[in-house]
Amino acid sequence: MNAPLPSAGNSGYQQPQVWMEAAAFGHARVNQAARDQIINETMTVLPEAALRPVTEVTAPPGLVNLPRHTRTFVGRGEELATLEVALRSGGEVVVAAVHGLGGVGKSTLAAHYALSQATRPSTAGRECESGGGLNPVWWITADSGPAVQAGLAGLAAALQPELAAVLSLEALAERATAWLATHQGWLLVLDNVVDPTDVRPLLQRTLIGQVLVTSRLGEGWHRLDAQVLRLDVLGEQEAIELLTRIAAPDLSLEVVQVGLKRAVPAALDGMAELVRELGWLPLAIEQAGAYLHQTRLTPRAYLDLLRDQPTMMYDRTARGADGERTIARIWRLTLDQLAATPLTGHLLRVLAWYGAEPIPRRLLDALTSDMAQVWHALGELAAYSMITFDGQAVTVHRLVQAVARTPDADDPHRRCADIDTARDQATDLLDDALPESWEDPMSWPTWRALIPHIEALTSPATPDADTATSARLLNGAGLFLGNQGAIIRGIAFLERACTVYERALGVDHPDTLTSRNNLACAYESVGDLGRAIPLHEATLADRERVLGTDHPDTFNSQNNLAGAYESGGDLGRAISLYEATLADRERVLGTDHPDTLTSRNNLAYAYRAAGDLGRAIPLHEAALADRERVLGPDHPDTLNSRSSLAAAYQTAGDLGQAIPLYEATLADQERVLGPDHPDTLTSRSSLAYAYKAAGYLSQAVPLYEATLTDQKRVLGLDHPDTLNSCNNLAAAYQAAGDLGRAIPLHEATLTDRERVLGLDHPDTLISRNNLAVTYQAAGDLGRAIPLHEATLTDRERVLGLDHPDTLSSRNNLAAAYQAAGDLGRAIPLHEATLADYRRVIGTDHPDTLNSRNNLAAAYQAAGDLGRAIPLYEATLTDCERVLGADHPLTTVVRAGLAKLV
Repeated sequence: MNAPLPSAGNSGYQQPQVWMEAAAFGHARVNQAARDQIINETMTVLPEAALRPVTEVTAPPGLVNLPRHTRTFVGRGEELATLEVALRSGGEVVVAAVHGLGGVGKSTLAAHYALSQATRPSTAGRECESGGGLNPVWWITADSGPAVQAGLAGLAAALQPELAAVLSLEALAERATAWLATHQGWLLVLDNVVDPTDVRPLLQRTLIGQVLVTSRLGEGWHRLDAQVLRLDVLGEQEAIELLTRIAAPDLSLEVVQVGLKRAVPAALDGMAELVRELGWLPLAIEQAGAYLHQTRLTPRAYLDLLRDQPTMMYDRTARGADGERTIARIWRLTLDQLAATPLTGHLLRVLAWYGAEPIPRRLLDALTSDMAQVWHALGELAAYSMITFDGQAVTVHRLVQAVARTPDADDPHRRCADIDTARDQATDLLDDALPESWEDPMSWPTWRALIPHIEALTSPATPDADTATSARLLNGAGLFLGNQGAIIRGIAFLERACTVYERALGVDHPDTLTSRNNLACAYESVGDLGRAIPLHEATLADRERVLGTDHPDTFNSQNNLAGAYESGGDLGRAISLYEATLADRERVLGTDHPDTLTSRNNLAYAYRAAGDLGRAIPLHEAALADRERVLGPDHPDTLNSRSSLAAAYQTAGDLGQAIPLYEATLADQERVLGPDHPDTLTSRSSLAYAYKAAGYLSQAVPLYEATLTDQKRVLGLDHPDTLNSCNNLAAAYQAAGDLGRAIPLHEATLTDRERVLGLDHPDTLISRNNLAVTYQAAGDLGRAIPLHEATLTDRERVLGLDHPDTLSSRNNLAAAYQAAGDLGRAIPLHEATLADYRRVIGTDHPDTLNSRNNLAAAYQAAGDLGRAIPLYEATLTDCERVLGADHPLTTVVRAGLAKLV
């Protein structure tokens, strides 16, 4: 080292002096090359060990440098095995890069693997200078180039401690690199690599050993020939075990094993819910566990704090923990690194408002006009493991989302205004992506993909954040879910939509009134007429006041209220309101308006339900003719009218007209709508029902079976139409005498309807009734009668005393008593049921005539022919007059009478 010395003064010329330092190795000396200089010698004499080639330097036994990451290590057996395979392929240097989201446990996995390799016994054929496991096993925090150099220098100093004080950092790092290139049986861990270029100079050297890299970055490792392993979150059981070890180490893990039927200790109440809320992320679980251990809170209490004060809890650690290693801070560092890439922070905040399920990439099409920026930002976020992106969908860890949407004034990536902007844009993007119709099967895949994100976007928002757009999302989701059979879940969406509309637009806004109408229809669909009818009535009154009595929406409310009356069995009010609505629509909209045609069809259906086939069939025929003329023969509404007319013919016992019309309608629907359209599948089921009614069981059963298979595939196992087909197929098996298949299918259908629709849904009650009837057919009156009694009680409570289904249950229970020989209970119940039928639905209704026949049979069974014969005779006369001489019921009554006379 040369440097000028300070001058001694200004008196004349002074010979220049130079300060020189030199280092000598062993016994060498430093000599002066000329005598014109004054040399002040500072001599460093290196030990002879420094002159030895690195090939002759042997690592001390058990040279291990690892952080204490392994004390709370759980699971990861598959990942450890993958690392083992990747790093033991032999030959030159083998590099494995473990990447993943910050906090997922990359360093912990690496440390556990490294420790296991340092302590394992020697493997035959392996060259390991220490005679045991890998040696050395050396850990380097590699988050920068200087950090890598310092870590290598530390390795050189550990190999030859005498060099630590005499060689520069650069020389020590170079010596360690040379040693790694000439020895085998070592493991080098490069932890938390931020930029692959920081480790590239080392890895591009010809090394002979194993290198394990951890990084949040998942891209670029192919340039270093590294095998890449993406580390995911823990499984739920592993997450619970980790939480327990930290929060309550004194409790036996056997007590909290998932699946063991033991009581969970009070100290760990809510642990499964907490690890799910934390997304099974190891760092978050460690953070929570340490806090629980310190504060003695339960997991459930911590969960409440997390929901009430997320900003504080995401960044809070227990005493003694590394304050910089919280989930909030480690992700902030990643976003700091991405700050130079436009759109990454905003894009992550937008994605944070959606669900943890895959987010369709097309949802982001309207984010900005520059889609290249969006693609680049997605790529950068994916490279740093903040998202997973496969080109079609984006997935974000739920805890990343939770933190990203939680404001923090100290975090530049989580400013309140930015988060609000992102939420508004996330809402608009979802609204733009909604299909126009929730009834079109072509739109169903899109709806199914968007529903989780609508739910996530709307559920955590404060009421002040709700907008009319939010309400529109909720309303659409509710209607779609109801259509798909998830009625209870759909109602929750519709209730919230109604609340949001009222707050955002006011109680009298047309959209608010529409929302209330939709909610009332949903209540009706689950049989909750106690809420449906009053809400329909109130909505109709409000529409008349706000929109006027002649507004189309007002007519729609009238029609829907009539339908609710019909569902409640109040056919008198239903028919009267249907008639008034049809008259109003004809007057205001015209006789050929589609809504007017719908009113005609609905009124015809109500006449049929009331047993007034004299008016029902001509009106069905007229409605079909009008729809063919106005809408065309292939319009879906026209095809539905054909199906309705066929059903009316079937109700009248005219299967000669019903079956050909069903067959023709089905062929047209398959041609126009396709074989998998819900209307087509319904028509196939209706045709099978007609075949069964005609006694064509060899045609009915296979058609039911094929229809059910297709409905399961197209609609899903839990769709109401699918469950209806299960019920119908079970009935067909029963009609064919195959009770071995009928009873299990009825039982399974009842279980599914109770689970999907609820215990009190009308369809659930139908399944209970049908199962009781099937038990009765099998002669198992011990199960049939109690089930009939329970079903009658439930129908009286849910549907009311006068509902047609309630009356049907009374009739069936009376028949079961009669089959059991208990005529003392059967006859009075038959008599009371007949009186109710006459009062509620009239003397000429087919159900009333059937009740009269059943009472006559009960009199006959009791030997009371004086009452049986006249009742049979009067019933036969009325059946021939109302239903026709060839109706199945007329035939049954005639046969009963023939046995007596």
